[in-house]
Order: sequence, then C-alpha cells, then structure tokens
Amino acid sequence: MTWIYVLGALVAAALLAYLLCALLKPEWFQ
Repeated sequence: MTWIYVLGALVAAALLAYLLCALLKPEWFQ
C-alpha cells in the first residue's frame, strides 16, 4: 500500500507549493 504514501507526499507538496505561492505572490489570490 505504498501508493498511500505517494499520494500523501503529493498532497503535502501541493499544499507547500500553494502556501509558498500565497506568501510570495499574494496578488494572485485576490
């Protein structure tokens, strides 16, 4: 069941990228 870990890592990476974009480019999220 390693696909669960892969899915979790992808979700975590997507959330981290979203947070970084929200911090660096807040005008994109208005």
